[in-house]
Amino acid sequence: MKASTSTSLECYINYARNIPRLDPQEEQELAKKLNETGSKRYLDKLTISQLGFVVHIAKGYKGYGLPFEDLIQEGNIGLMKAIQKFDYNVGVRLSTFAVHWIKAEICEYVLKNWRLVKVATTKEQRKLFFNLRSFKSHLGRFSVEESQALAEKLGISIDTVIEMETRMEARDDSFDATLNEDGNEGYQKSFTVDTSSDIAKNIEDEQWRAHKKDKLLLTLTSLNERSRNIIHSRWLSNKKKTLNELSETHKVSAERIRQLEKEAFSILLQADRAKH
Repeated sequence: MKASTSTSLECYINYARNIPRLDPQEEQELAKKLNETGSKRYLDKLTISQLGFVVHIAKGYKGYGLPFEDLIQEGNIGLMKAIQKFDYNVGVRLSTFAVHWIKAEICEYVLKNWRLVKVATTKEQRKLFFNLRSFKSHLGRFSVEESQALAEKLGISIDTVIEMETRMEARDDSFDATLNEDGNEGYQKSFTVDTSSDIAKNIEDEQWRAHKKDKLLLTLTSLNERSRNIIHSRWLSNKKKTLNELSETHKVSAERIRQLEKEAFSILLQADRAKH
């Protein structure tokens, strides 16, 4: 059964890697048709084109000891959410937009499911696991010298020693554990869902802010150099300048700077409306 599962996963990975990527024009056309019709046909085509990309991202999370097929599945869920939110008018590739959604879905899965159930997974780690405690001469963690000495004695790398000691010192926290105000026995701990942070929404908001920033920078090109400098110095710079400071820079009165600032905002507003 295990061999069958492994073979199925390998087949899926090979299939995903060999799927031809869409060129930008094909991707835009499919996204536009999906937006206009909502047809599952176009959703499937866009999703399939990115399966290899999801596998590539999921590989970065294999170190947590969770099933690779589950990581891929969660990444695919993030991909489909991204496709539903994807705005082809922004001018970015789907993979660029989707990477944050894919990672967010995988990260949420890892945070909910990761436990240190596999303390020793490699041959080196298993060898070290059965010998580590007998080499400890005191309570607490090894020094660098002790780690190096143990690594040389067992013929393994010092990184393996440090990693294994970290795993053995760590422990899982039980939802059934009880604590009193001193941190010992007492009332049962209460866990509630944290609704203060929505990973997907945070990413969507971040994407939207980046899009608005790009639009602002593009719109600023409609201003002349002096007006651009005034808007940047007054509103976009970390160290904002006063009207008097700018009047000295541009050799005009502070009142004239205020007028130029007002005119610049009017031009920016018109330019922004013209883009819609």
